[in-house]
Amino acid sequence: MNVIHKIGVILFLLCPYISLYGQEGKDTLTFRIVSYNVENLFDSRHDTLKNDYEFLPDATRHWNYSKYRKKLDNIARVIIATGGWTPPALVALCEVENDSVMRDLTRYSALREADYRYVMTQSPDERGIDVALLYQRNLFKLLSYQSLPVDKPRKNSRPTRDILHVSGLLLNRDTLDVLVAHFPSRSGGAKESEPYRLLAARKVKHAIDSLYTIRRHPQIVLLGDFNDYPENKSVKEVLEAAPSTLQDSLRPQKLYHLLAGKVKTRKHSGSYKYQGEWGLLDHIIVSGTLLQERAPLHTEEAKADIFCLPFLLTRDKKYGGKQPFRTYYGMKHQGGYSDHLPVYAEFRLIY
Repeated sequence: MNVIHKIGVILFLLCPYISLYGQEGKDTLTFRIVSYNVENLFDSRHDTLKNDYEFLPDATRHWNYSKYRKKLDNIARVIIATGGWTPPALVALCEVENDSVMRDLTRYSALREADYRYVMTQSPDERGIDVALLYQRNLFKLLSYQSLPVDKPRKNSRPTRDILHVSGLLLNRDTLDVLVAHFPSRSGGAKESEPYRLLAARKVKHAIDSLYTIRRHPQIVLLGDFNDYPENKSVKEVLEAAPSTLQDSLRPQKLYHLLAGKVKTRKHSGSYKYQGEWGLLDHIIVSGTLLQERAPLHTEEAKADIFCLPFLLTRDKKYGGKQPFRTYYGMKHQGGYSDHLPVYAEFRLIY
């Protein structure tokens, strides 16, 4: 028996084992994770504990049930569209008023067919706006969730939104930790209000550092509207989120920004437009473990972007070009979507 023939016999005998090994853990699934500030998703009823008077039928905006239902359908349409062929597996939402709004969104809008469940914070924010996470139970089995309160910089400072931390099991039985944040606004000026956002960022960083110590294989996704840009201190210095293009020195226990590098190289690109200038206030940041190509769950910069279809934009009459098609323009009801554009990242799961 010559050498070539012997090798052929050996390969034939090993073929079943090679085949089984090749199939093991090779089922794959791609899905999207989305972050979207939905701009004042209020119902039309008064919450006696909150300052929601602006969005009541007898208020200046004349917010009512029909406008509210249209807003629900608009938000549902955007979420479904952002998912591409299938609804996103996870959707982080900022500026949702209460549990009633989330129930209506998941049960009585176009999202009802997607069979979403949700968790949300119950923050001390004076207006009553919170953050929430929609999830599909067949892809993400909820393990736990908690609200992480953010300290006030001064005793008389207004309270802000809690950070939402959600843990769930994926199809491969690995844990995915998702944090949803809506940092304090720039009201009063970017510099003057910066200490508020730095405190919120430190709260997030502390939570993530804790996960690094307790998880054997930490998989972390941080989403939301930070009211800061990638180059601001809260993102660059506190969170230390590096552009995901810097993968030559990829470290598992470090945070990487999926959109920062991409937006920097584009003109007129961002998720929010302020005084004629586009900028990125909405972020998707991941742990380095999720950028490893051979990891069971991974993504890459090329798979993340701002979702910007024409129906989400309208003409910017003041500064030129386009701007997000929002619900109100000043006090005029336009019936649009939001003053932010959604951002997303596509992940590949091997299970």
